[in-house]
Amino acid sequence: MARRTPLNEAHRKLGARMVDFVGWDMPVQYSSIIEEHEAVRTAVGLFDVSHMGEVEFRGPGALETANRLISNDLAKCADGQAVYAGLLNEQGTFVDDVVAYRFSPEHIFVCVNSSNREKDFAWMSERAQGVKPVDRSDDFAQIAVQGPKAPGLVQRLTKADLSKVGTYRFTEGEVAGVKCIISRTGYTGEDGFELYCAPNDAEKLWNALLQEGQTDGVKPCGLGARDSLRTEMKYALYGNDIDDAHTALEAGLGWIVKLDKPGGFIGKEALEKQKAAGVKRKLVGFEVTGRGIPRHGYPILKNGQRVGEVTSGTMGPSVKKPIGIGYVPTELAAEGSTFDVEIRGQPVTAQVVKTPFWKKP
Repeated sequence: MARRTPLNEAHRKLGARMVDFVGWDMPVQYSSIIEEHEAVRTAVGLFDVSHMGEVEFRGPGALETANRLISNDLAKCADGQAVYAGLLNEQGTFVDDVVAYRFSPEHIFVCVNSSNREKDFAWMSERAQGVKPVDRSDDFAQIAVQGPKAPGLVQRLTKADLSKVGTYRFTEGEVAGVKCIISRTGYTGEDGFELYCAPNDAEKLWNALLQEGQTDGVKPCGLGARDSLRTEMKYALYGNDIDDAHTALEAGLGWIVKLDKPGGFIGKEALEKQKAAGVKRKLVGFEVTGRGIPRHGYPILKNGQRVGEVTSGTMGPSVKKPIGIGYVPTELAAEGSTFDVEIRGQPVTAQVVKTPFWKKP
């Protein structure tokens, strides 16, 4: 039986279409994916992301222990700051991508992907040299409030001064009377917050955001809109765009790889070798210039030969074009390069473009 978040009944009351997503019973849409997508681009949308996992490191040495496990550098962060990072294996490929929060040098909090909760915790437990991680996944629900009107909506429900919480910063406080971690992070390309709270408080918080946000045009949003929004930003999705077969450098995520970090990190040596030898394939964004929509798994062809594979693709509701992400040989990765995507058995021309696909007007 699929797992359920604390908001499952709330989704059903709102008429959401529910689907199985990596073993979770989750809403894919409430009204339509396009309506929900546009609500986030122009107003505010709510996402239930309580299926994500949380791992905590507490005690002397927590910072050093966690920092060795991730590719980015928490030591350069201030308390109250978060970083996007990779959990990499010894080959420099992905165990997962995560957001790591620094409460203090003795308290580090890591949010991991839902599909990798158990795997990540086992991986971190086995490799932690110092403080042992604690799986806190069942202690938190998470609601993402995203869109240009999201800051105003959340601010009206909290006494915390959110003007002081910049991008990838966080604070703690009550929102609608619910104790939360209030993090200015997200996965849509829009401003907004991710609110972590106790599972028993999730429905109270969800309903308060829906009620207070009526004048903002708030909409509950499902997995469908979340995928089209993140694809327009070329945000990587584990299992599609990043996995244990592609390195962080191939994925274009060299900016989260701190090769000069004191103490190093798992996967550093492999990435140093790859950087010295040259990356042979790259993850690029492309537009389909012919008819058709690229989808995950479709072959990428050059002169009739398979040279890569689409990792994500959609008809972008904001850019109003068929767009995709995929790995290609480095010689085809430059902006303006062309290749074919095999769509329904037919080659369709596509061109590499600068990303993100969507930029705020």
